[in-house]
Order: sequence, then structure tokens, then C-alpha cells
Amino acid sequence: MVDPVELQRLLSRVALGKRKAFRALYDATSPSLFGVAVRILNRRDRAEDVMQDAFVNVWQRASSYSDAVSRPMTWLTAIVRNRALDVLRSEGARPTRALHDEENEEVHEPADERPDPLGLLERAVDEARIRDCLDDIRGPQRQCLALGYYHGLSRRQEFHSRRYAARQSGRGRRCALQR
Repeated sequence: MVDPVELQRLLSRVALGKRKAFRALYDATSPSLFGVAVRILNRRDRAEDVMQDAFVNVWQRASSYSDAVSRPMTWLTAIVRNRALDVLRSEGARPTRALHDEENEEVHEPADERPDPLGLLERAVDEARIRDCLDDIRGPQRQCLALGYYHGLSRRQEFHSRRYAARQSGRGRRCALQR
């Protein structure tokens, strides 16, 4: 696992248009991020497309990264996760059971991505911060955030799945996100 301080340094250099820093960032993070994409999409070919789109996005938006808001891996993972969910939604697809390469008729297993002890510690700290934030939010606003993040639902899907009033679903989520 790459040091978060090093990733922050790389992201700040990428924001300045430094190609070597971008390559170093890609080399350091792509195996983990590719695993995220494969787990969501269950197909290597689609995950590769998501990775390309995500890193183009990173190149274009690196200047918007703020270490006060999130850790570098959290920010990068969110970009990949959101892009993968966009692909699923646009194709109207659900993940398949096996990872299947249609061209070669082969089944691929995802890489083992069990984190090292430091990674587990970082993840626990991040989860504690998220729980602290969610503890400050109550009722329908909390439910909307949970549905959106954990299940990848859009506001419209949240509205239909929970039959919330449009005011609670739209404005409540925005208010909760602003907290």
C-alpha cells in the first residue's frame, strides 16, 4: 500500500500537469482500483474501460482533490466506483456471477485484494469518520444517503424504492450532504 502522503504529493503534481507523477500515481493505485471495478462489474473488459475513463477524470480533476475532505485512495476509489455504477446503470445490467471473457471463453478470478495491516487500520479510521458523520444525520436524510452510497441508487430510484415524498428525497439528501 502506498503512503497517503506520497499519493497526496502525486495528486498535487498531477494537478500541475506532470505526466511522470500521473504515471507514478497510476502504477501505485491501479491494481487496487482495478479490483474495485472488477468486483462491481464482474467483467475485465468493462472494468478496463472504467479504469481508463476514471484516470482521464483524475487527470482532468486532480486540482479539485482536497486532503481536508478525504484521503487520496478514498477519492480515487469513489471516482472508479461511481464510474462503474454509471456503466451498470447505462447498460441496465446487473453483475454476472462469473468473470467471463467472451472472446476467449475463459473465466477469470479477481485478484486477491486483502489489505495489509496498515490498510486495515486506514480503512477502520475512514469507517469511523463516516459513522461519526452519519450519527449526526437522522431519519429520511440518513436513509437516502445510505441507499445512495451502499446500493448505488439514484435519487429517483431512492424515491421509488422507499416512496419518499419528493421533498424528502431531493432536498433532504442535499441538506444531508451539505452537513
